[in-house]
Order: sequence, then C-alpha cells, then structure tokens
Amino acid sequence: MRGNFISRRILQRFRHLAISSVGSVKMKLLLCCCIAFTFVLIAGRAASFMAWTHHHDSLRHFPTPRKGYTILINTWKRYDLLKQSISHYASCAGLESIHIVWSEPDPPSDSLREFIWRTIKSNSRDGKDIELRFDINKEDSLNNRFKEIKDLKTDAIFSIDDDVIFPCTSVEFAFSVWQSAPDTMVGFVPRSHWVDKSKESMEYYTYGGWWSVWWMGTYSMVLSKAAFFHKKYLFLYTNQMPTSIREYVAKNSRNCEDIAMSFLVANTTGAPPIWVKGKIFEIGSTGISSLGGHNKRRTQCVNKFVGEYGRMPLVSTSVKAVDSRNSLFW
Repeated sequence: MRGNFISRRILQRFRHLAISSVGSVKMKLLLCCCIAFTFVLIAGRAASFMAWTHHHDSLRHFPTPRKGYTILINTWKRYDLLKQSISHYASCAGLESIHIVWSEPDPPSDSLREFIWRTIKSNSRDGKDIELRFDINKEDSLNNRFKEIKDLKTDAIFSIDDDVIFPCTSVEFAFSVWQSAPDTMVGFVPRSHWVDKSKESMEYYTYGGWWSVWWMGTYSMVLSKAAFFHKKYLFLYTNQMPTSIREYVAKNSRNCEDIAMSFLVANTTGAPPIWVKGKIFEIGSTGISSLGGHNKRRTQCVNKFVGEYGRMPLVSTSVKAVDSRNSLFW
C-alpha cells in the first residue's frame, strides 16, 4: 500500500510538471508572437515616417477623387518659381485644373505657356488631362487673387503662392480634411489675433504671426498662401464682401487680401478654420513678410476689417489635423 501511494504521488508530480511545462511553452510562444508583432508594427511606422521624401509612391494610399480640386496660383515675375511649382503640383493625384492669376502689364509669353503646358503633360499622373488657364487681369491688384471664376471645374480650390511647395501627400490629406468641412478654410499656415488690453479706450486687436501661434497654442486664421476653400468664396469676395475692404486692400495694405478672405469665411460660417500639419518648402528668397513693419500693417488691416464688419468674426481654435500614418507616435 505504501508503495502504491508513493507511485501515485510520483505520477501526480510528473503530470503537474508536464502541465506546467506545456503552460510555459504556450506563454513563451505567446510572448514571441507579441514581440514579433511589435517589431513589424514599429518597422511599418518607421517606413511610413521615413517615406515623406518618396511621396509619389505613397500617394497610392489616397484614392483619386472623382472630383478633385483646382490649384489657384498667384505669381508675379518669378517665372522660375512658377515653373518649379507647377512641375511639382502637376503630379498630385486630385489635381484637375490649374489657374494662374496673372496681373503683370505684359501677357504671358508663348514660350512660357508652351513650357508650362509641356511640364504639366510630362508630370501629370498616368497621363491625366489637366486643364491650364492663365487668368489675365488688366490691373495689378491683390484682389485679383480672389476674383470670381465662373467656369471652374471643381468646387474645391487650393490657393497657393508660387514660392512654397508642399508634398503631394500633404496636399491630398488636406483635401480630404476639407471634404469633411467644405464650408471652412483648411490650410497649412496658421495665424492668430488677440485683444490688446493696453488700449483702454477701445477694443483693439493685434495680429499674431507663427511664433504667437506656437506660444499660445491657438489660431484663428489660415493664410491663403496654402489653403483649401470652396469656390463660392470667390463669388462672395468679388460681389458681396464690403467694397470698402477690397478698396483698402488695393490702395493701402498691399498684403492683407488673405486676412480679408479669412474674415469673409469666418463671417459666413461662424466657425474657425482648420490647420493641417505639413512640411513646407520655401523655394523663394524674399517675400512681403520679410519687410519691416509687416505685423504692424497687418494689425491695422485686422482692425480696419473689424470696423467694416461691426464685430470680430474670427473664431480661435486649438485643433490641428495630423496624418497619423506619417507620425511615429500619435
């Protein structure tokens, strides 16, 4: 009896060890699978993070929309920059049409037209037929940038300066954000405003540049040097916005048409714009913003427009749209 008891105890011990061993093996296999999955995930994130320089390949993640957008590009006697910009944006998936705002005394030369046309044909994706138009203006005015265009092919407009370039992946992402909120402005360059409390006699506003946005974490405008908006705002800017604002832009400010558009959209929607995070490449050497007194003049514009509207229509926000596929952590 004692021998049988000892035998049963030994057998039970072996069974316990066997079960423990199997459980240990399962745990080890599960741990190995978890580690392998983690490495695959990190590798995928890293590949996405490093792929921004190869943006043409990564565009396959964005399905080509059935109705894309029109690029409205403002230029002034910087033909090399214009050629470089159009060469780049012609390869973007959602591009349907390019309108060049031309306000120079002389019309574009035949050689420039031909070069740009050939550039579009050679760089467009899959031989896509992209419309090219020069919108010729008789007078030199920054208001020309938002002059009504009656036969636009798309509802969406991507307003861009000729001296800045964004990867097509960033443009397509911003377009998708705009499609979710087509009445507002969606752009890459945020700016802010705030009440200047030192002016005790009246409500006075100060215009804030990039460092103000960075410091306060809020913004109320996105500049039209790189922004999406609905084509209806060209009609409103030309025909319904107070004439005094267009006159002020033409005669005095020379650099506040973008603020005027921000006021117009905010006054129409009662909502803030949407800032999209994107890498910007400056291909020009100088600009209006580099001149002395730039922020002071833009502050004057803000307060002039507040007076015309009879209130401050701009709405501040801290929301930022980020394409998580291009972020290591999100």
